[in-house]
Amino acid sequence: MVKRINLALQGGGAHGAFTWGVLDRILEEDDIEIAGISGTSAGALNGAAVKAGLVSDGVGKDRAAARANLDWLWTQVAGVRDLRLTHWFAPLAPPTEFYSTVLESSPLMAWADTASRVVSPYSYGPFYNNPLEKIVDAFSYDRVCAETGPALFISATNVRTGKIRVFSGEEIDTAAILASGCLPSIFQAVEKHDPRTGRLEAFWDGGYTGNPALFPLFRHDLPADVVVVNINPLYRAEIPRTGGDIHNRINEISFNSSLLRELRAIHFVKQLIAEGRMEQGRMRDVLVHMIADDAFMRDLSVATKIVPSPVVISRLKAAGRAAADGFLAAHKDDLNQCGSVDLKAMFD
Repeated sequence: MVKRINLALQGGGAHGAFTWGVLDRILEEDDIEIAGISGTSAGALNGAAVKAGLVSDGVGKDRAAARANLDWLWTQVAGVRDLRLTHWFAPLAPPTEFYSTVLESSPLMAWADTASRVVSPYSYGPFYNNPLEKIVDAFSYDRVCAETGPALFISATNVRTGKIRVFSGEEIDTAAILASGCLPSIFQAVEKHDPRTGRLEAFWDGGYTGNPALFPLFRHDLPADVVVVNINPLYRAEIPRTGGDIHNRINEISFNSSLLRELRAIHFVKQLIAEGRMEQGRMRDVLVHMIADDAFMRDLSVATKIVPSPVVISRLKAAGRAAADGFLAAHKDDLNQCGSVDLKAMFD
């Protein structure tokens, strides 16, 4: 029997290659159907690549094309012609934390970090460019926006209101995806005409308000199961003491806060339903699952998010595949039956 799921894909810059690995593994399962995708930043890129690939056959089932699209996307992000060579070399390269340490301690990274705090991206004038634009422009938007295949939702933050804006259907274009990953210290706000307000709106990274947004997946035509692919560590045992470690942990907490708020709300509703204080069917009884590898992600940092090392990207993909494989072995039978995340332990 086919199991229908929704995917909630976090953003986190180049660390989104972990999600690439997760998706690559899930797409090997012919009896799992992706019904809905909510993505932010790198999650938006991954979601659009999967959606465009799946609908290549016109009915939303072309898994090979979806996997090929993801391969193409991350080859572009890594800036290499063929990541397969890097996959072969990655096991022989220095440890992953070595790359993070070298990047964080490099004078160039220190200068760039300082510059991002005092120099506006609007200061570059005609020399400004968004390096992701050429990649995002290459998506087939007739497929990304198709009515067939999984429902796709992409989140950004409205700069004026500070509220989340979820784009779907024909609203999704290059601007929407770039807006979803627009870190304001690095990129100029992405401006896009919003038919909801009737004016040109400015948008920043969706991670501030929904990383990823879960509520678009609560529609009754979508399954109850939401599989969150989490790439920002929820827990770190050691208290950060260096400037870099403190900045890194602030980044992780900031980009997990909206997800934790939504998970807490889901937990609250599930308690009301379980206690009989809310009638069945009045609100969605969401079944939450999570695929993550916090131990691996704790070896990385903000530096490896913004500098896409081919070796680290290859290792992230491998870690994502391994995490998805472990999840499927332990919880595939739970899909469409019960949640596999202990929300009570998480919040009580």
